Amino acid sequence: MSVVVIVYNDERRLPAAVRSVLGQTLRNVEVVIADDHSTDGSFEVARRLEAESDRVRAIRLPENSGGCGEPRNQGVAVARGRYVMFLDSDDTLEPNACRNMLEAAESTGADLVSGLCLRVHVDSRWGTTSKWYPWLYRRTRTLESIAELPDLLVFDTLSTNKCYRRAWLLDSGLTFPRGIHYEDLLFSARAYLAASRITLIPDTVYHWNVVRKAEAKSISNRRHEINNFADRLEIHRRIDRILAAGGHDALRLHKDRKFLKHDLVLYLRELPFLDDDYRRRFAGMANGYLREFPEEAYEELSPVHRLCAYLLLREDWEHLMQAVDTLINKDKVSSPLAERDGRVYWCEEHLDDPLGRAVLDVTGLGYHERPLSRLFLRNAVTGYAGSPGGVTLSGAVVNPLGAIRPGARLTAELEFRARRRSLRSFRFPVRTVRHAGASVVWEATVPLARKLRPVGVLDDVWDVRMHLTVDGERTTTRLTVGGTDLEGPDADAVRVRPVLGRLAADRLEPRASSHGHLAFHLVQRGALSRRAVGVLRHHIESPPARLTKKALRTALALRKELVSGRRKIEAYHRMIRLLPVRRGTVVFESHLGRQYSDSPRAVHEELRRRNVPVRAVWSYAGAVPAGFPEDAELVRRWSWRYIAELARAEFWIDNQGFPLKLAKRPETTYIQTWHGSALKRMGFDTPQMRVLPERERLAYQRAVDRFDHFVVRGRHDELTLARAYRIPPEKLLRTGYPRNDALVRARESGVPDPAAEELAERLGVRRDLPVVLYAPTFRAREGGGVEDFALPFDVDGFADRFGDEFTLLVRTHYLNGVTLPPSVAGRVVDVSGEPDITPVLLLADVLVTDYSSVMFDYALLQRPMVFFTYDWDDYVHNGRGTYFDLSEEAPGPVVHTAQELFEALSDLDRLDGHKARLKEFMTRYGEYDQGDAAARIVDRFFGARGGDR
Repeated sequence: MSVVVIVYNDERRLPAAVRSVLGQTLRNVEVVIADDHSTDGSFEVARRLEAESDRVRAIRLPENSGGCGEPRNQGVAVARGRYVMFLDSDDTLEPNACRNMLEAAESTGADLVSGLCLRVHVDSRWGTTSKWYPWLYRRTRTLESIAELPDLLVFDTLSTNKCYRRAWLLDSGLTFPRGIHYEDLLFSARAYLAASRITLIPDTVYHWNVVRKAEAKSISNRRHEINNFADRLEIHRRIDRILAAGGHDALRLHKDRKFLKHDLVLYLRELPFLDDDYRRRFAGMANGYLREFPEEAYEELSPVHRLCAYLLLREDWEHLMQAVDTLINKDKVSSPLAERDGRVYWCEEHLDDPLGRAVLDVTGLGYHERPLSRLFLRNAVTGYAGSPGGVTLSGAVVNPLGAIRPGARLTAELEFRARRRSLRSFRFPVRTVRHAGASVVWEATVPLARKLRPVGVLDDVWDVRMHLTVDGERTTTRLTVGGTDLEGPDADAVRVRPVLGRLAADRLEPRASSHGHLAFHLVQRGALSRRAVGVLRHHIESPPARLTKKALRTALALRKELVSGRRKIEAYHRMIRLLPVRRGTVVFESHLGRQYSDSPRAVHEELRRRNVPVRAVWSYAGAVPAGFPEDAELVRRWSWRYIAELARAEFWIDNQGFPLKLAKRPETTYIQTWHGSALKRMGFDTPQMRVLPERERLAYQRAVDRFDHFVVRGRHDELTLARAYRIPPEKLLRTGYPRNDALVRARESGVPDPAAEELAERLGVRRDLPVVLYAPTFRAREGGGVEDFALPFDVDGFADRFGDEFTLLVRTHYLNGVTLPPSVAGRVVDVSGEPDITPVLLLADVLVTDYSSVMFDYALLQRPMVFFTYDWDDYVHNGRGTYFDLSEEAPGPVVHTAQELFEALSDLDRLDGHKARLKEFMTRYGEYDQGDAAARIVDRFFGARGGDR
């Protein structure tokens, strides 16, 4: 193996790179140091390393090539190894890299082997690392063609985490381009396309050392230089020509999408800080290239990416800068927005262009549905003046769709907060806040010199936030400074006196953060000599100071470790051994703490109705969800108190599963109410479970074995759920679901349910019209993850056709979400945020669902159902599979297209023709649901505790 180490003016770090090669566990490795005609002592260092080891050779280019490509070419030319790897002088190889690469190449016959690259943030206090596109390297795999994994071509374009068969490189004429940057992109693309076999290994092979705070930016990071962008475009055009010549249209499409989502974004985020001349030249080059892209390249982009590309093509700088702000600050609302015909658009301009109208439509982002407190608003600095005593600032907060009404009472304050955690913050009132057109403008004079007292050194960066209060509701913004001159004649430095004295710093200077927000940095620029500053820095880096900082970091790391999940699990298991059970304590949880709902809620309310003397504790995840009663005793999921309550509880009651790694003590009774009968395969019946390693299956079985009792609704549950989770018959509670008691009572009484009527009044649902509920099952993103649910029909068309005939309620799975356009307000209502589905079911006169278990519950009401199975084949054949054929047993119409759905709902009375099948369906799948499940459970487990019946 030959490792070509390239170097230019890096004499300090070169020895570490070379040592990482000489220290490989594979011994038969040579180092070729290729010096690109350095002007410092790099080549002398290379010669010394050559003299110290017969496995090191040093060569020097006769003149500087201006890039990384030519030194690598020269290194390959003189290399003697059967295989070649590349290493930059500021990086290192993992000790087993060469051995792992060689073994993979020899065992698979691959021309090219690629391994995992680890980015090491060397200036991070905590040793932060991040893996480079880790999903590509989850397992060892060999590709016969790059077409099998296009993501490898477009994402992992590094040349340095790879091993190449040298003879293949030479025979294929694979060399790096000279005199142009981003040579890796072109070389890697050619190598991927030329390789007859490519092997990927999950082992880390390369340590890419990243310095975020470097004073001099690397060549690839000089994106403020227009020639840098020109080089990137030229490399992409060369790749395009190669792909076109080979007929690789599908790969070209992948590459184009990656260019729009990644390459272009790198430059867009710099535009707010660059001058008009740069923008004009950039737009000319970018637009000339983007116009060559097919429409399909834009299809999988996020709305904001599409916005930026379109506005760049139109050279609409005002609205593009706003879009870029949102691009680099996720969820920020940077534009006033515009509502037209019930849709929300980024701006009023370009709506006469059909393409513009489509691209500028941001209804799906849901800005119009968010309360003010959840809107992250753009707050652009419009004026800045600094003086020795402080700063005077003015700005404009965007007011999207008039969310801040004209008559609202406005107050604001600025907060200066040290960036490092646990340090102080200072707040200053904003003297003027008022409406001005589509913005809220403000002015403030901040006496920083008198009021802000930094420590110095430890708190060298201060971020600024503005808290805006509108009629008592607060929203927090950051100050955007893209076009603000922070260094002009009115921008004198602010004098400060740190606690550590003016040797540490003597002024605050304004800067723009990486996200374009105003920040202040402590600097030393005064009359005190640089030597004095150097003395202070020397003492800060002295052995006693280093020991102090090390002790502090150790303490902080220990604190972090003490609150880690591992420590909590260890402490929990000590608690269940050492602490007694707290009699009468019941820990409730619904849907992993996301709701106060379902059967746990029904059992809890039965206990409250009877005044049973128990202590009920409810878990919640994240912020406290809506719906909990005011007197509920709440604990945050995975908090220390949560751990302690579970350890000492007499009862656990939930509908999904308490944390799998927490064992249950014998004295605790675990009542698992579950959350729905099964159409789709569950538990150990799923293909995913069958392919898990044995140890993971055993761990899952141990978690399920904690259940002392498992609630079922009928024989179907016993044959499916109970068997799928291997629950023995003696653990089954054949009571039906407590959550369904209200449904049975409503069916038997025939009178409107008070909870449903209250819900209708709160939502503004008309009671003179029928109510149709659309409740689809959970949808996951392809490849995993959760995303908003896209309605599989035209909701505007639906509202236009049926809005005067009935109200449509939309209820997505609690892990999904949906955004409805303003155009359907009052006719289509999103009820996904309701904590409990039972009142929603009681309100609905008709249910439209697909494969959701809600069908089994709703059948208890004996009201019509329609089954909209638009993706049945994919769901059955590419998903988990099902326990029965829904098309044969569904107690209502089964439709596959939006048109068929509309037709089925066009005559609701006609749906009553399925009453016989509805009754049969209810009996078959809910035979134990008799309306007394909560009472039976309370009688059995709490009946002897007294209380009022």
